[in-house]
Amino acid sequence: MNLCFHGQIILPDGVLANGYVSCTGDRIVTVGTDKPIGTQIIEGDYIAPGFIDMHVHGGDGADYMDGTPDAVRTANRAHARHGTTTIFPTTTTGSTAEIEAMLNACKEVQQCGSIEDGSRIAGVHYYGPYFAEDKVGCHSVEGRRDPDPAEYEPFLASGLIRIATCAAELPGAEQFYSIASRHGCLVTCGHSNSNWQEMEQGYAAGLRHVDHFWCAMSSVSSVRARCGTPMQGSMEQFVLANPEMSTEVIADGCHLAPELLEFSYRMKGADRLCLVTDCNRALDMPPGRYRFGPQDSGSWFESDGRVGFVPGQGLASSVVGMDTMVRNMAKQSSASLPHVFRMATLTPAERTGIEAETGSLAPGKRADILVLTKDLQVEHVFIGGVRYDA
Repeated sequence: MNLCFHGQIILPDGVLANGYVSCTGDRIVTVGTDKPIGTQIIEGDYIAPGFIDMHVHGGDGADYMDGTPDAVRTANRAHARHGTTTIFPTTTTGSTAEIEAMLNACKEVQQCGSIEDGSRIAGVHYYGPYFAEDKVGCHSVEGRRDPDPAEYEPFLASGLIRIATCAAELPGAEQFYSIASRHGCLVTCGHSNSNWQEMEQGYAAGLRHVDHFWCAMSSVSSVRARCGTPMQGSMEQFVLANPEMSTEVIADGCHLAPELLEFSYRMKGADRLCLVTDCNRALDMPPGRYRFGPQDSGSWFESDGRVGFVPGQGLASSVVGMDTMVRNMAKQSSASLPHVFRMATLTPAERTGIEAETGSLAPGKRADILVLTKDLQVEHVFIGGVRYDA
């Protein structure tokens, strides 16, 4: 089927006014100002690449750690409604069996999926369970442990995992980073109280990213409490000082104030800063009490419709989609519209190695395309050139 999208085309380096994106089948054929003849034209205020979410736990009542294909499809459909066309389902802490069930469910949906299943799975983010004991956050403490090659090597060898997280100070972290790097993963540190030296050692082993900046991560003061004086650099300083390191922000309006969104953009730039949802099962659900992680064993949190939180303790991931992150970043930072969209599309594609297939509107890439209003509300979602109807 031939399709053509007309509007302001959001490209990585600018906005093409009165432009056209023509597609044949599941591929983009041309991007320009010439109107194609004999194709169905879909009008929009903005035409943009589909969002890519590299850190996301669930939605619409389902968590990926529920470990069933139905749960995976439910969450993927929810995020597709918010413009995410490519997704990396993300593990929490949990038992080996629970993580294995999650991986198997994601693999089944990835291999047998269709447009009706929502966002396309590009791989899994192996996130929990290798967290520092004092940085577990809203995850289940019982499911936390140090990295064990007997557990993670078979998972990494499957080829399904494309992003792999471990706290840098844990015994065995460097080996984990090295093995995950050899398997082609984006290697990342998260839920960690690591110091500069541990980050440096991790970098030498393949570490190139840290999860949700400022959330469940070390600071100079937290490292001082752990390691004493003289005060040492933390994850924050290491990421800001090393150009190759990338990170991500949760721009839901609740996790980070506007000045931190602005600071992260100024310091890292659009090619090293990713927008993520870190969204849980409360997306598109009414306020209430929910499980974070597996339905039977995950920790409890509450949602007020704006954010997840554990009463008296702190925030517990977001409850909104990538479209909200994009609108907030556009309103609350000085980033240009192309840069805002880059952080939700091409940059995560580049960091995870899928930029040849998706992440921008360019000939030869998959026709993952959004039609948006002037205020960046998602009107239509196309995944591989096929309209997704929620």
